Formats: sequence, structure tokens, C-alpha cells
Amino acid sequence: MNDLATGKVAVLMGGWSSEREVSLKSGTAVLEALLRSGVDAHRIDVQRETIFRDLAEGDFDAAFIVLHGPGGEDGIMQSVLEVMGIPFTGSGVLASALAMDKLRCKELLLGAGLPTPAYMKLDENTDMNFVAATLGFPLMVKPALEGSSIGMSKVDDESGLDSAYQLAAEYGNNVLAEQWVNGCEYTVAILGDRALPAIRLETKRDFYDFDAKYKDDDTAYHCPCGLDKEQEAQLQRLALSAFEAIGAAGWGRVDLMCDQDNRPYIIEINTVPGMTDHSLVPMAAKAEGLSFDELVMEILMMTTRV
Repeated sequence: MNDLATGKVAVLMGGWSSEREVSLKSGTAVLEALLRSGVDAHRIDVQRETIFRDLAEGDFDAAFIVLHGPGGEDGIMQSVLEVMGIPFTGSGVLASALAMDKLRCKELLLGAGLPTPAYMKLDENTDMNFVAATLGFPLMVKPALEGSSIGMSKVDDESGLDSAYQLAAEYGNNVLAEQWVNGCEYTVAILGDRALPAIRLETKRDFYDFDAKYKDDDTAYHCPCGLDKEQEAQLQRLALSAFEAIGAAGWGRVDLMCDQDNRPYIIEINTVPGMTDHSLVPMAAKAEGLSFDELVMEILMMTTRV
């Protein structure tokens, strides 16, 4: 393929998911970084009605995907680009779809022998008493096909299960309850075949929710993460194993929890993480000695799919 440093690159952002505004912020940051690096980069605010036309008329050498959530992170946009023969950043169709679907992803991780919290699928006919007896409290209820903690609730007792389910079900029929891990939350960014330094997340909220991610100024990001060298290396190996298990490629992020005995559990895998000023992959890259512009260029230069 053409040298992407001198080729024409579409930066795909926006889209139609509930994470549209976050995607626009991420995409604008990526676009500006590419332009500063001398790349012939162009903004495309992705719309269902116009995306094929916009891509065809642009005659692009590659696409940098900065779309979050359904329609951009779940294999749909990857399929569009594959059909059109346009190379793109990040994971392919299957890995993108698996990572986006928290239920299918957990099933695959368990099949691969990787640790993830116990869970149950919920629907309108679920016996919530059975869920409570099986998973205990507290627990997390979340929609299976959303990101950025949208629609998620921590539930402390049986009285909160129904309302948490109803909230999650607003974002689709696939809802799961997940056993709560009482401990510290970490994230490990993946760049190519290497794991970047782990970040420990600290928030005054019950968990690292949408507001903690994008609005709060008092959310703390610890890097170094506070684990000893071998414990951090274990997290990094586990993150790489999860990334490889679903067939992900290029770049991404794996979120984990460690319980009070420092036993790690994989929470979810993100194949198009945020790239805003609050985002975690740029923080980890900075700890590795990479500027934001260098990070963006490295992601772009890993684009090989045609």
C-alpha cells in the first residue's frame, strides 16, 4: 500500500451511537495530530446515509477509525471499509464485534481460560431472586452493546435490580449482571504487540462511570500504577492474552480489576478507545515516552489491512 505518511487519510468520527460526542472530541484530536505531522488527513462525520459516498468520492488511501460504540466499534464500519478496499486502523470485523459484545466476549475469555467476573444474562423474564442468590451483592448491571459505562449501575441489594435492568435495557435487549470485584481498577493500553504501562484509576464515585471518565476533574490516574514490577507485568501479560484471544490488532485497551488479594479479572476490551484529553491510551503512551502526535502516527503506520 502507499506510504501512509504521504497518503490521503480519512478520519472517521461522530457516527450515530450514544458516544457520538465523545467520538467527535477524540476524532478532532486525532485529526489535528495527523495534520501537525504533515499527513493529508480529512474529517468525515460518519452518517449512515452518506458514508459510502463520502469514502468513494474521497479516494482515500486509508481510514483512521475514531468511532466509539455501535456502528463504529462493533465491526460495521470495518465491514464497510473492507468491502470498499480501504485499509483501516485497529481490529478487523470479528474482533471488533466480539469486543463490543460484552456477553460474547466474556464467553470467549472463559473458553480461553482467562479470568473474568462471574455473570448472568438478564431479560424481562429473569428471576431476580435467583440472580441475587447466585452472584451476591454488590453487582454491576450493564448493557452488553454499549461503551463509556453508559447504562451501567452498581446494585447493592435486590431492591435495585429491576431499575438497573430497566436502565440497561434502554440501550438494547442484551443485558448482563456481573459479580462485583472489590478492589482496584486498572487499564492496560495495547500498541502493536506490546502492552504500555498500566494505569490505576481512582474516583470518588461508586465506579469509573461516564462522568468520572469525561467530566470529573478529581478522577485520579496513577501511572506508575502502584503495583510491584511483577504484578504489573502480570496485568500486562493478561491484557495481551485477552487482546490476542479475540483476534484484536493494532491498538486498543483492556480494562481490569484486581481483588483485595491482587487477583486480576478482565472486565472488557476496547478496540477503539477514547483519544480525548481525559483518555487513558494517551496517558499510557506518555508514560512510555510517546507524545500524542507520535502515538497517533504509530497507530496509523500499523495500518496494513487491504
